[in-house]
Amino acid sequence: MSDATWWRDGVLYQIYPRSFADSDGDGIGDLAGIRTRLEHLEWLGIDGIWLNPTMPSPNDDWGYDVADYVGVHPDLGTLEDLDGLIADARERNIRVLLDLVPNHTSDQHAWFVEALGSRDAPHRDFYVWADPSPQGGPPNNWLSAFGGDAWTLDEASGQYYLHNFLPTQPDLNWWNEEVRTAFDDVLRFWFDRGVAGFRIDVAHAIVKDADLRDDPVATPDDHPLIIERGHKQVFSMNRPEGHDVLRRWRRIADEAEPPTILVGETYVLDVDHLVQFYGGGEDELNLAFNFLFVHSPLEAEPLRSIVGQMEGLLPAAAWPVWTGSNHDAGRLATRWADGYEERARAALMMLLTLRGTPFLYYGDEIGMPDGELPPEGAERDPVGRRTGDPSRNRDPCRTPMQWNAEPGAGFTTPEAQPWLPIAKNAGTRNVAAQRDDPRSVLHLVRDLIALRRERTSDLVTGDYVALPAPEGAWVFRRGEAVTVALNLSGDAVRVEGLQGTVSISTSRARDGETLPGSTELGPWEGIVVK
Repeated sequence: MSDATWWRDGVLYQIYPRSFADSDGDGIGDLAGIRTRLEHLEWLGIDGIWLNPTMPSPNDDWGYDVADYVGVHPDLGTLEDLDGLIADARERNIRVLLDLVPNHTSDQHAWFVEALGSRDAPHRDFYVWADPSPQGGPPNNWLSAFGGDAWTLDEASGQYYLHNFLPTQPDLNWWNEEVRTAFDDVLRFWFDRGVAGFRIDVAHAIVKDADLRDDPVATPDDHPLIIERGHKQVFSMNRPEGHDVLRRWRRIADEAEPPTILVGETYVLDVDHLVQFYGGGEDELNLAFNFLFVHSPLEAEPLRSIVGQMEGLLPAAAWPVWTGSNHDAGRLATRWADGYEERARAALMMLLTLRGTPFLYYGDEIGMPDGELPPEGAERDPVGRRTGDPSRNRDPCRTPMQWNAEPGAGFTTPEAQPWLPIAKNAGTRNVAAQRDDPRSVLHLVRDLIALRRERTSDLVTGDYVALPAPEGAWVFRRGEAVTVALNLSGDAVRVEGLQGTVSISTSRARDGETLPGSTELGPWEGIVVK
């Protein structure tokens, strides 16, 4: 796999460092722990890992409030530990992506601490400040994604500062050229250390309306999540000028040796808007996460429609990316599969056979569901605490990785108190148990990844063509010789036109079966036919 196409041809894997592997028994996962688990990732067939925030932070939002863009949080290790992880991973042909948080800093970042000094402070204009509205109060109607107003009054100066998330996460002013130059240096610092690229947090939100105009009220025609929010965020984020920043970063990424990549958290809810983040296909993001897909139900019609729209609208040189889980949206085994293993198997087969780069979230490979909700008052997630809404608490999808059935689940020592509780199902759903079972979810995922490598011209670079299918089913051809048939429903369906040999089935019971041209798929069954 070449340095230029590894991210297109490979399978990537998201790691929440605090929850992956604890090397020193303090209950917190760390970089040294990840190094000890690289063998698992190599065995699985992973080509790149994306690490959730690793930079110094007071952890009001668990690393997404950055206090220093060129360091490592002491809980996770040191710069030397990160250098060692990058080197060890590269020896196994695994690249390392970091999380970059350019929309805001921590209020403890040196820039903001200085900015609070006076209206004339050297870094004052690094952030978005505004006078109160003529009626008094916040400058406009912008709302925080974490609840409440997006503005906090600095009483000393009489101005408000913007925070689209927590009040301790002040938004940067990307109209300021000095901010842009500072981040150019940040990117080059990490690229020089061997980082293979960045996942860019809220890439759609970086630039705000220069005039701070009110966001318009949502309408009945908007996506349900926009209606729930109440406003369309067309001025507080989603500004066209943000593409200038992405083009600038793409030039820096392409100049690195070897070339590096940019992956965007592009939280937009229509495909027309999403494809704009690819620019002409080679001048903005390499990959832009599709949250319409993430938030779709696990049903054939809506998923097929989203994929069809992306295939029709993507620029020729652009490449799609698919995922079903992450640290915010939850795990596919819960959100899509509702705890039913056969549904999770079908979802994983879908992700690993579509045209595009699949991202797995740690634990997806064993069908790991969300953990239990913490008792009221024990939440670690600031969104759960701030909103009081258990459905918005992200703790359950961030619980420790389940490596084995022993106390501590192989994540930490038996005596340690993990930073989040280990899920109750760790004794039965873990890597060690599934590695010994060739019919497990783990082996299904590994074998699907291996099949991608074996049939690269079909399952990696081959075209995607949707084929006729009965209601509840999704059938598509990849390349010239592979067909994928998925029954995403609770009823059996008969699919016509399937002729060949079953390479992999979700249950593994049909592997090697010869199909004469028509076959029945049981509820939530999937097959890959060549």
